[in-house]
Amino acid sequence: MITIRDLRKVYGSFVALDTFNEEINAGEIFGVIGQSGAGKSTLIRCINRLETPTSGRVIVAGQDITALSGSDLRRARQQMGMIFQHFNLLSSRTAAENIAMPLEVMGYSRLRIKARVAELLSLVELEGKGDSYPAQLSGGQKQRVGIARALAADPKVLLSDEATSALDPQTTQSILSLLKKLNQQIGLTILLITHDMGVVKRICDRVAILEQGKVIERGRVVDLAAQPHSRLAQDFFPRLTGYQPRPDALLVTVAFRGEVANEPFMATLAQRFNVGANILNGAIETIGGQPVGQFQIELAGPERYLALDYLTQLNLAVEVQDGRTAAEQFVDSNP
Repeated sequence: MITIRDLRKVYGSFVALDTFNEEINAGEIFGVIGQSGAGKSTLIRCINRLETPTSGRVIVAGQDITALSGSDLRRARQQMGMIFQHFNLLSSRTAAENIAMPLEVMGYSRLRIKARVAELLSLVELEGKGDSYPAQLSGGQKQRVGIARALAADPKVLLSDEATSALDPQTTQSILSLLKKLNQQIGLTILLITHDMGVVKRICDRVAILEQGKVIERGRVVDLAAQPHSRLAQDFFPRLTGYQPRPDALLVTVAFRGEVANEPFMATLAQRFNVGANILNGAIETIGGQPVGQFQIELAGPERYLALDYLTQLNLAVEVQDGRTAAEQFVDSNP
C-alpha cells in the first residue's frame, strides 16, 4: 500500500530524516516510534506531502506522491486520511459538520453528505453526538470525530500523528481498540506515529524505531519482543541494572513466546542440572495475540554451561550478560 524509497528531508544543515526505506502492506498497522526530534512527524508529513521531501520517493496505492502537484496531488491525498494529537476540529462546527467538511470540499450533495456522516458517526460509536460542538465533547469523543472526518472520503490509508498522546490511559485504550476494529472491519491500512511503546505493543503488526532521523531497528513486533538484544524488547521488558552475579554464576536473559511460555523450563533446570536458578526479574506480556516474555536469571553452579545449552535446545532466545549467545558461552567453556 505504501512504498518509501530513500526518503530524505533536510532543513538547512539539519538532517531530519535520513534515507528512510519501507514497504507497508495493505491492511497492516505499521508503527513508527521514537522520541521528540527523531523524525517521526517529518516522515508522516512527507508521505502526505504537507512537506516536500528533499529526495526520495513515496508511492501510495500505486501513485508516486512525490511526483504529483496541484489537482493531481489533491486527488491523491483523498486516499490518505489523517488524525492529529490535538484533534484539529473547528469549534464553530458541530461534530457532524466537522465530519462533513471533506465531503463538502469534494462537492458531495447534501443528501449524500447527511447519509455518509450518519454512517461515520455509527462507525466511530458516536451515535447521538452529531449535534454536539467540540466544547461539549470529551477528549476521546473529539478524537473519534477526528477519525470519522479522516475516513469521510473512504481513504485506503489512515495516518495517525501521536493521536493518543493527549489522552488519558483509559481513553487511549478505547481509541486504540477503535483503530484496531477499523483495521479489521474495513481493511484500513494504518501508519501510526507514536513515542509510546504501549501503543506499539497494543495494536501494531510491525514497527520501525527512529533515532536522529535514522531507522535503528525494524521488524514484526512479536519477533522483536522475543529477542533479548532488541531495542524494542528492552523497552517492553526493562532489565535489572547494576547487579553483579557471583563468581560461579552467570547472569542470563531468556526470552520466549507462544507455547514455550507454558513449558516449565525453570523447574527442569533444577531437576536435571547441578545449578541454582534464581529469577531476578521478568514479565510476560500478550503481544500480537500470543504470550511473549523475558526473564533475567542467575545460573550458579558447576553445570551452568550445560544448563545454558539446554535452554538453547528449547529454542529459547538466550543472552548472557557479556552479550555472547548461549552457544558461544558453551563452546568457550568446553574447548
